[in-house]
Amino acid sequence: MRETSYHAVIAEMTVRALWELQNLLDCIPDALWDRCYGGAPLWQHVYHTLHELDQWFINPRDTDFVEPPIHTPHLQELHIYPAVRLDRPAIDDYFYTIKAKLSIYLTSLHDEDLLQRPDNCEWTRFTLILSQYRHLYRHMGMVMGFIEAETGLCPRTLEVGEDPPAAPYDPYQ
Repeated sequence: MRETSYHAVIAEMTVRALWELQNLLDCIPDALWDRCYGGAPLWQHVYHTLHELDQWFINPRDTDFVEPPIHTPHLQELHIYPAVRLDRPAIDDYFYTIKAKLSIYLTSLHDEDLLQRPDNCEWTRFTLILSQYRHLYRHMGMVMGFIEAETGLCPRTLEVGEDPPAAPYDPYQ
C-alpha cells in the first residue's frame, strides 16, 4: 500500500472500497434483487448508494452534475417507492461509470486540494470524501446483512494491506 501522501492513501482506499462494492454487487442473489427492505427494493438501496457516491464524492453542489441515463426523479430516495425497476446490467453500467469518474478525479487530486472547497460547496474535498466512505460502508453493511441473513454467506472484504484477489476467487469470507 502506498502511504506517500494523503491523496495516495485516499486513492488506494477508494480503489479497495470500489473492489469491495463490486464484489458485494456480484454476491447479491437474484432472489433478493427485488425484495423490499425498509420499504425499498434491494436494488434501490444499491442505486441510492451509487447515486450518492456519484453526486457527493466530488462536489454535491456542482451545477454541471448530470444525472445518469437510468435516473428518474427521486429514484435515489429510499422513502419513495420507485416507479421504475433497474436491472443488474443497468446498475453495473452505472457502477463502472462512477468507478471511471472517480479514478480520473483521484488522479488529478493533490494533498493541497484536500482542504479546499469545491465551487459552490460548503465542505472541503477531504470532508466530502470521508463522508462518502461513511455513507458507502453504511449501505454496504446493510446489504451485506441482507445477504448473510438470507444465505448464511458474508461477501468478502479486504484486510488492510491485502491485495484484491485475482480471478477466480471465492467472493465470500
